[in-house]
Amino acid sequence: MIQVFCNKRGSGKTKALISMANEKVANTKGHVVYIDDDRRHLFDLDRNIRFIATDAYKLKDYNCLYGFLCGIISEDYDVDTIFIDGLFNIVRGDIKDAAHLFFDLEKLSQENNIEFYISVNHEDIEVPEFIKKYVA
Repeated sequence: MIQVFCNKRGSGKTKALISMANEKVANTKGHVVYIDDDRRHLFDLDRNIRFIATDAYKLKDYNCLYGFLCGIISEDYDVDTIFIDGLFNIVRGDIKDAAHLFFDLEKLSQENNIEFYISVNHEDIEVPEFIKKYVA
């Protein structure tokens, strides 16, 4: 399952994502991972959540991010939820070019029974059709 939260910058997406992650870790048997582009929100998350700041990994494009996610999953088979805060802050690129990433994430989600929660800084009306089906 993939759920995307779209709205303009400063609308409270991160706060909602952090709250969901903290709730999820309290109500799941699996592991929860929270991915962000920096460490600003490290102390807002429950200590049982695996926090990863991508600024040290220099993820250049959607393929790098997909490989990064596969590495996380292959390292820990108990991961059942991944939060990605600010997808287009982590990976630079045009939102219209992200279709292949979302196709791959859907397959990854189904094959490994992992839920993805992703925030993007775009208004709902600006989001391409391939993302709209995941918008909450």
